[in-house]
Amino acid sequence: MLSISDGEQSHHEPSKASDGADRHVIVDSSDDVYQTSESRRQIGLVSAIFLIFNRMIGTGIFATPSAIFSLSGSVGLSLFIWVAGMLIAFAGMLVYLEFGTGLPRNGGEKNYLEFVYRRPKFLVTGFYTGYVVLLGWAGSNSVVFGEYILNAAQVEVNRWNQRGIGLACITAAFLIHGLALKWGLRLQNVLGMIKLIILLLIIFAGFAALGGHLKIEKPHNFDNAFHGTTGSAYGVVTALYNVIWSYIGYSNANYAMSEIKNPVRTLRIAAPVAITIVSILYMLANIAYFAAVPREEIISSGRILAASFFRNVFGPKAERALSVFVALSAFGNVLSVIFSQGRLVQELGREGILPFSKVWASNKPLNAPFMGLFEHWLVSVIIMLAPPPGDAYTFSMPTPSPKTLTCTFSMRFKRLTLHLASTVLNVISYPLSIVNIFVAFGLTYLYFNRDKYNWHPPIRASLPVTLFFLLSNIYLAVAPYVPPDSPDQNIYTSLPYWLQCVVGLGIIAAGGVYWIIWAVVLPRLGKYELEKEVIVGSDGWTRNIFVKNYRK
Repeated sequence: MLSISDGEQSHHEPSKASDGADRHVIVDSSDDVYQTSESRRQIGLVSAIFLIFNRMIGTGIFATPSAIFSLSGSVGLSLFIWVAGMLIAFAGMLVYLEFGTGLPRNGGEKNYLEFVYRRPKFLVTGFYTGYVVLLGWAGSNSVVFGEYILNAAQVEVNRWNQRGIGLACITAAFLIHGLALKWGLRLQNVLGMIKLIILLLIIFAGFAALGGHLKIEKPHNFDNAFHGTTGSAYGVVTALYNVIWSYIGYSNANYAMSEIKNPVRTLRIAAPVAITIVSILYMLANIAYFAAVPREEIISSGRILAASFFRNVFGPKAERALSVFVALSAFGNVLSVIFSQGRLVQELGREGILPFSKVWASNKPLNAPFMGLFEHWLVSVIIMLAPPPGDAYTFSMPTPSPKTLTCTFSMRFKRLTLHLASTVLNVISYPLSIVNIFVAFGLTYLYFNRDKYNWHPPIRASLPVTLFFLLSNIYLAVAPYVPPDSPDQNIYTSLPYWLQCVVGLGIIAAGGVYWIIWAVVLPRLGKYELEKEVIVGSDGWTRNIFVKNYRK
């Protein structure tokens, strides 16, 4: 079992390198020394905002509202569920903001879990290693990018052209961030602006639709807004789950704190600004959809909701243009995801727990975590290309968001048919709720042990907010085991609806197995103890190495 031990908050000691450059040494309560140089801090406030913005807004907002409405049954309940999801996301942002400003270094949750859970030694890092190394987060929207590019080009989508373009998408993102960091950040900012413009276009067109400027008869969805509200607990649970996961990404800047200029000040501004912008855009976009698309079309149409919106407001040709917009949004999400995940792999290398840790910890050749990015690229490519069609591919490759969209395409317009599944979390997303449970519980524990840990960060989430976030993630972890109301709601044809949850837990457990072999079994057989030492690499960053002290 993981245990929590006494500790002190990290503190910062500026030091001078031999070349005279200022360096920042971060010493945490476990005597781990972390050092970086100012030359490595290339992410400013605007880039930090777009790191979060791009991670949160992928393709979900163009399709998710239809699934939420179908589950809730009414416009009023649908909007209420979006507000509830927004509140949970704000709570999560505040929890990560407190941890991020208290432990301002690359790595995100890894640092927070290690700070609180220290016994058995290195176990929490082992669990987290399985979560980071074995999941290909960037693969999902890479495939979506391929689907929409082919749709825009009016080319029939099949198994291999879709994945081939997806491979090109994720490879481009990997090479851009690995070989041209500054240009990668600039491209992310540009794509973030494009997403913002697209959503603003939808919102302002929605205002026009409310005034009656439509190609169809005004749908009047806001008359008797709660008419049709479902009494299904399963439907409401699934809808709220979909909304919450539409907000994932509010912690994206936490993974790159060592590369952010003035990290504490930047994060305390960037995170609230980004999630506030996204929340406003989400709510107004939903209102716009309901202003322009009849409720029957929302529920029954094979098109994603945004496609129906564009057709009803701008005409049929706009549907094709939408495919380009969604593809750009997907590419921006891939850039943001691989940026953060590559840094997590790098930090695990610097922690010294990965095999060949020096390779993964490196920042060569061009001042970016090339090998960390490569690892995530490789896992994502395997997940994209290896599985055959059918249940296996649906299981391993979720669609734009943790909601399940089963895609079928016609030759003229490749329609996305919304097949509403159960509350089952997909194999990539489910482990994050488990991680968030431990993060939130860890912060709750710190509130009752501030003096022992000397925990006084510049930003505090507050105990009620932290407990709210903790309970919401417990809900996310438990709700997927509630069976669907009918067999046809199951995402799979022949596999059990809960399988993704079990596999998600298995991925985390795989890290625990690695820890048992590396830190327990092999030292006992070899009659040695592992001890961690800190060295400064040629790139100016510290990294950990493990040395074997043999017992006499």
